[in-house]
Amino acid sequence: MGICPGLDQTLHGLMRRYRERVPDVERIISALIERQVIASPEDIANDHVAFRTIGVEHLGIASLEKIFLAYGYTRRDKYRFDAKKLDAYWYAPPEEHYPRIFISELCVDELSEDAQQIIRGYTGRVQSDPVDQIALDKWQQVDKFLHSSLWELLTWDHYQRLLRESEYAAWALYNRYYLNHFTISVHDLPESYNTVESFNSFLESIGVTLNDSGGKIKVSPDGLLKQSSTVAQVIESEFRLGKDQIEKHPISGSYVEFAERLPLAQHTDLPKEKITRSHRRDGFEAGNADRIFESTYTSQTDRESD
Repeated sequence: MGICPGLDQTLHGLMRRYRERVPDVERIISALIERQVIASPEDIANDHVAFRTIGVEHLGIASLEKIFLAYGYTRRDKYRFDAKKLDAYWYAPPEEHYPRIFISELCVDELSEDAQQIIRGYTGRVQSDPVDQIALDKWQQVDKFLHSSLWELLTWDHYQRLLRESEYAAWALYNRYYLNHFTISVHDLPESYNTVESFNSFLESIGVTLNDSGGKIKVSPDGLLKQSSTVAQVIESEFRLGKDQIEKHPISGSYVEFAERLPLAQHTDLPKEKITRSHRRDGFEAGNADRIFESTYTSQTDRESD
């Protein structure tokens, strides 16, 4: 399938709203420009973007992936997260300059009856796959879909009950398809900023709080994929209170991730200027991702408010 011309506009729409919701993005970019590490935001390579979905009929990965498959992405490896009751896939882009896509899915059937009833009470109103109702060759429809609600606003009670059992469930049901995170490819930055270690030092020097679950740097067993992430921004959010009222509470929004992909063994002798994405470690690592999911968990966001 050919590259859909709407991919650029769809990614732009996702990033525009994401940057509005995650102040750390502007803080990081502004500091990089001020230090003359980059000249503009366009100098940052986006390693991947991630979405969270809910595994019920008509939704989940099988629904959302249709958008990116239509844009020329290719489904790759599957990942399983037993403790968090999640499945996930990553998707390779149609051209190297586009970000990879990572889509995870909550396995609702593995939750308690109470959690399942809450979730299905909202998602049960979706009677057919909503992606089938949009024209995938019209980016305006895709953009609107990714930023629209498919069910009514949650109540604070329902959110808290889900949060106690699965923080992923609470986040995904409330935030829907809002971008969970985007990822800066630190290995593409200039010296002194092109490793996760050095980039983390820079981040902490400008007051960014890092996810420390499993350590601030998550490393794949082969040592070729290193990742870190900020703690999710806490945002004042609306919840349904009665028929026509709302109440507001602070909850976890989205965060920023950082990835360093080292060259594969057969390419380590290449000069740095000749190393492309195809020469570096590709894909993801379940152990790293498992800890990075926790960037939105209260165990991390509570540290931000200390």
